Amino acid sequence: MKRPDTVYGRTIIGWREWACFPELGIPAIKAKVDTGAKTSCLHSFQQEFFERDGKRWIRFGIHPAQGRKDIELFCEAPVVDTRRVTNSGGGVEKRTVIMTPLTMGQLTWEVEVTLTNRDTMKFRMLLGRTAMAQKLVVDPKRSYVLGKDLAAVHKKILISGD
Repeated sequence: MKRPDTVYGRTIIGWREWACFPELGIPAIKAKVDTGAKTSCLHSFQQEFFERDGKRWIRFGIHPAQGRKDIELFCEAPVVDTRRVTNSGGGVEKRTVIMTPLTMGQLTWEVEVTLTNRDTMKFRMLLGRTAMAQKLVVDPKRSYVLGKDLAAVHKKILISGD
């Protein structure tokens, strides 16, 4: 596998990339790289809170592919926080925050992610500045710089429905 290009010791990525959340069981999802967003966010629906080992957790669904509500994955994660976040329309909403490993290309690192319904948005995930800090540099003219290996996984999900 080709090593990713770097500049100033940081990996170069495009304005959109394939991502994976291994601990959440999300094998492939398109992410829009958004330097205007401070925090990363992930599409979710049917959020349900519960306790496990004395800690607050959340169970939520995700439609990994735009326009395919028939394909659902369900995830669980410990809740890190609840925050007020300004959405793309300028409104303020309360969002649950989780911390989970994110894989893009050969890179895997812990990211803080807010959960919100992105059914009307083209991308199921936004990668915000905080997740990119000290690791990534964006080339806005390029797409899928870290590879399209996950595109085949995503296509398989679309065909099989799992």
